Amino acid sequence: MRKVEIEVNGQKASGDVEPRVLLVHFLRENLGLTGTHVGCDTSSCGACTVLLDGVSVKSCTIFAVQADGGKVTTIEGIGSAQALHPMQEAFWAEHGLQCGFCTPGMIISAIDLLQRNPQPTDAEIREGISGNICRCTGYENIVKAVNAAARAIKNNEPRRSVRELLPPKPEKVGA
Repeated sequence: MRKVEIEVNGQKASGDVEPRVLLVHFLRENLGLTGTHVGCDTSSCGACTVLLDGVSVKSCTIFAVQADGGKVTTIEGIGSAQALHPMQEAFWAEHGLQCGFCTPGMIISAIDLLQRNPQPTDAEIREGISGNICRCTGYENIVKAVNAAARAIKNNEPRRSVRELLPPKPEKVGA
């Protein structure tokens, strides 16, 4: 066993792991951060994508011991129900998800893309998310979502809450 210390979503996390434990399993099983999904176990799908020291990586290809001393950001660390990240809001508003399985990895990859290229073309967006497989959407609305997030970030738009994005509740009739 080996002790690892990783800053995860701004919090210090540590644990004893076998050297062969993958980062994705450390996040899910040791820390309970199940937003990082295990999809293919072959690094093909991108569902396990996280930011490691600010760069998107597939956490099924990295051992937890390799992340020791590093900073990891998972989908749980980029926003909250009270203040969504612009990418989360854009995925919601532009219908960039359907089943949601690929969404955490897709959002993390898109955030990394915008950090490197704040105003990508559609072709650059498609290249930037090419390591993530979505079996539901056809990618059109994902590209729209990334473009919307890029505009929101460029214009420094305020972050909204989930409650603000929900449609109003219908009034009760005959109560």
